[in-house]
Amino acid sequence: MTAFPRMTPVAERAVLVTFGERIDDSAWRQVRGLDAALAAHPFPGFAEAVPAYTSILVAFDPLITDHAGAMAALRGLMADLTFRPRPGTQRKVHICYDPPFDADLAAVAERTGLTPEAVVAAHLGQRYTVSMYGFAPGYAYLAGVDEAISLPRKERPVRDVPAGSVIIAGTQCLVTTLTMPTGWWILGRSPTPILRPQAERPFLFDVGDDVLFERIDRAQYDRLLQANEGGA
Repeated sequence: MTAFPRMTPVAERAVLVTFGERIDDSAWRQVRGLDAALAAHPFPGFAEAVPAYTSILVAFDPLITDHAGAMAALRGLMADLTFRPRPGTQRKVHICYDPPFDADLAAVAERTGLTPEAVVAAHLGQRYTVSMYGFAPGYAYLAGVDEAISLPRKERPVRDVPAGSVIIAGTQCLVTTLTMPTGWWILGRSPTPILRPQAERPFLFDVGDDVLFERIDRAQYDRLLQANEGGA
């Protein structure tokens, strides 16, 4: 049996600290705890930390320290992970479930035995947590999809899914920021800008933030999209 936490050297300037093999609250709390500890007490040469579901990549300046030095510092921090992650900020994301944005709403309803409105209610009824960023710029993986609408990914991905699409797979939800293929289920579309390249903070969310979806109709979507694009 593999003992955790496990530290693995990565290239010449990073260490991957792994807290488990399965996505669960315990591993993620430890990831966030170490992330907070590094923010509060960075070791000499520390460059950045990139948290994920069960691991955190800790990068350092190889001109200042090395793998052995970084690992020793990390062991010291992990000896007593009493640093609590900062409280997450609550974020609101608008979503329109109207056609043509609801590409897979009927299919999700059919596969779960619910009505389309019940699928919408299940999606709106959850508070989501930003667990990590990955895959593409601004792709924030949101944990918390209701089990009633939890489905595995499609067997085949769909090409050219527009940016702003709100998609789900398993227990995760995501608002796309680029036009690209996906095998996740498309419930609606959001005018809320997640990726903001020109802003001082290019992403709307921080890991640990809470996200609530608010339903809007097509007319509201068009107005908000126009306003957001005008302010970009």
